[in-house]
Amino acid sequence: MNTQKAQEKGLKNWVERAREVLEGHVLQRKEALAILQTKDEEILELLSGAYLIRRNYFGNKVKLNLIANVKSGHCSEDCGYCSQSKDSTAPIQKYTMLSKDEIVKGAQKALEMNAGTYCIVASGRKPTEPELDQVIEAVKEIKKTMKIKICACLGLITVDQAIRLKEAGVERFNHNINTSEAHHGNITTTHTYQDRVRTVEIVKATGMSPCSGCIVGMGETDEDIVDMAFALRELDADSIPVNFLTPIPGTKLGGLNQLTPTRCLKVLAMFRFVCPSKEIRISGGREVNLRSLQPLGLYVGNSIFIGDYLTTGGQEASQDYQMLADMGFEME
Repeated sequence: MNTQKAQEKGLKNWVERAREVLEGHVLQRKEALAILQTKDEEILELLSGAYLIRRNYFGNKVKLNLIANVKSGHCSEDCGYCSQSKDSTAPIQKYTMLSKDEIVKGAQKALEMNAGTYCIVASGRKPTEPELDQVIEAVKEIKKTMKIKICACLGLITVDQAIRLKEAGVERFNHNINTSEAHHGNITTTHTYQDRVRTVEIVKATGMSPCSGCIVGMGETDEDIVDMAFALRELDADSIPVNFLTPIPGTKLGGLNQLTPTRCLKVLAMFRFVCPSKEIRISGGREVNLRSLQPLGLYVGNSIFIGDYLTTGGQEASQDYQMLADMGFEME
């Protein structure tokens, strides 16, 4: 397309643009912003384009993941979205690191719920050595007795700690960038955006699969959301969890409610176009924010969490199984 008018018209033809992406076109910022600004009445075409890309790389398969919150609360960080933050007054259950046997038991539950990945998540800035030892011993036991992938999310880690986790059998490590670099200071002040990026780089350097995503709905702009997607593309994260803020009373962002179901679908579609071959996981807040449009998200994302999240509940697993079956998707 040679003229600006033709280019702008082309931005709205998302099926055609999806085909170009599959032929090697790398989405630019202007195009990513246009996706977020798509009119609601044009969303089906946008989803059709996103589905072409999703189907090319993942067919109709959906990955199921289960979270185990192995340490709750007791966190020194001030993240405004989090009920486990030191500043939060949300009435959550707080406990120190679960025992090895309890962590292993969580993996058995994940298998019973048809999850292919078991996510071991602990609150806090970074793990203590005894906490890390406990997780490592549990992972070794799981790997001896069960066929399931392990993802760990333990905060900031060193190279040596990452190597130990990999050697124990952890295939993937999650550390979200959460928001854009420009917006980061509005969300937390106890660690930097670069702290988060550095952790993802450590994960990559030690051979674990990098998992990093974001939380949408925290007062950011369209430009911030595009920045997140482009930063994650640059980091080459294999798995990108896209969370939608669940405003929790007692947290800094507890009164924020900026999202609609169609807004969430546009965000998911933008991530699919920007990071076409990556696992896009529809994560925390999908039930609250996508509501009755949850099934449409599966035309874009190829991965979901099943069961509960860290301190908020998910929907019944039977509802997720039924949703997948109704949509003609298969559990991977």
